[in-house]
Amino acid sequence: MPIQYYIYLALTLFTIGIIGVLTRRNAIIIFMCIELMLNAVNLLLVAFSKMHNGIALVTNKDSMVGIDAQLFVFFIMVVAAAEVSVGLAIIVMMYRNTHSIDVNFLNRLKN
Repeated sequence: MPIQYYIYLALTLFTIGIIGVLTRRNAIIIFMCIELMLNAVNLLLVAFSKMHNGIALVTNKDSMVGIDAQLFVFFIMVVAAAEVSVGLAIIVMMYRNTHSIDVNFLNRLKN
């Protein structure tokens, strides 16, 4: 499959994530859109890693070139899992204190 398909899919997912973060008020939806943007970046990293590894395998059958991006994806997923646990804990505490998960309501708490 050509690399352009992966780029278009990742661009679409990232755009949906940005639009969701900028237009939504619900903290859980915003949180899900941030995760969507992270997964779009992961998709691009794996696609470019596969392309780079395929080019390197043509010249040398034992080449491990291009595998580094897949390791970065693994670490991004680990950090995203930690982010989910901390972010959901913050959202739950916000709901317990304000009985709302509307992020505009938090601006009123400053005054």
